[in-house]
Amino acid sequence: MKFSRILIAVLDSVGVGEMPDADRFGDRGSDTLGHVASSRPLHLPHLRKMGIGNIRPLDHIPPAEHPTACFGKAALASNGKDTTSGHWEMMGLILEKPFPTYLHNGFPDDVIQAFETAIGRETLGNVAASGTEIIARLGEEHLRSGRPIVYTSADSVFQVAAHETVIPVDELYRICRIAREQLRGEHEVGRVIARPFAGEPGSFYRTDGRLDFAVPPMSPTVLDELQLGSVPVVSIGKIASVFCYRGTGRELKTKGNRDTAEKTLAALSEASQGLIFANFVDFDMLYGHRNDVEGYARALEEFDRDLERLLEGLGDDDLLILTSDHGCDPSTPSTDHSREYPFILAWSRSLSGGADLGTRRSLSDIGASVARNFGVDSPCGESFLHQLQ
Repeated sequence: MKFSRILIAVLDSVGVGEMPDADRFGDRGSDTLGHVASSRPLHLPHLRKMGIGNIRPLDHIPPAEHPTACFGKAALASNGKDTTSGHWEMMGLILEKPFPTYLHNGFPDDVIQAFETAIGRETLGNVAASGTEIIARLGEEHLRSGRPIVYTSADSVFQVAAHETVIPVDELYRICRIAREQLRGEHEVGRVIARPFAGEPGSFYRTDGRLDFAVPPMSPTVLDELQLGSVPVVSIGKIASVFCYRGTGRELKTKGNRDTAEKTLAALSEASQGLIFANFVDFDMLYGHRNDVEGYARALEEFDRDLERLLEGLGDDDLLILTSDHGCDPSTPSTDHSREYPFILAWSRSLSGGADLGTRRSLSDIGASVARNFGVDSPCGESFLHQLQ
């Protein structure tokens, strides 16, 4: 083993520019990090020192003369731009057939009717919408009728929102499990998501009870191989739910980026070896999907401050891989994910840094590097461990 521990920190949706096939996904011109960086000067001293500005030209973030990390970006080989396909590819499972989406007309009538019959309630919505917008628009009617709100997005998701006083959280989970069981075959979406909310009309807000019901990976991932090899894994944030709790080891639930940083620091203080896999979701959930460029910028600066403490918590035998899973450009009219290159920064105290990892053919190279380090098999991908210096 070259490293005793590897920490993968996924900055959810921090893409670094459109992929060549972005137009096929309706994402021509998307550039999440580039457009946020051009909006105003960003104070990112640690990311800049590591080499975030060396990956490609960025306004207000010049390249580091001597980057402390090895840097690059990765293409998405999977046919998608969603959370599930991005994270699965990262761990060696490439999807040739995308999960179905229902952006334009919602779910077919027979799907909704079967769901309503099974849960004993009629539903509201069945449209593509942002979570905050849909509860603001339909929340009051939901309070009057008791009908749960069904909605989707450009992602392959079946989301059910309900006020906690109308449909208690445990009941919401139950009806989402029903949806998960029903959505098979051609309508097998990547995730069914329970979205509880609270508050009064005009001031509804989503609570911390979100729960994802994902499709299990259809073939082994690097996480499965780590489990077979008795390599410890700690999953932080939504990682465990994305992989349907398979091979994800000990789960640490979080409430946003700051809590994710704290839980990651706790894991670093407790786990002496293995993989720590964390997702920082606020970039995507709070700012990308809400077209909040300034909020996105502040979140990057906040992460950079937390990054200083994460670096301090890593030892000479540890490797940090910072990356992303897709884009979600807050500056475009779309509120959905965008088909962009994820970035890669690989840092360790034992490395001098500065190596250009180039443009990787697949995000699965991260998983292949993890597998190579811990001496287990990888379904696909090319390790970049030998390029680190």
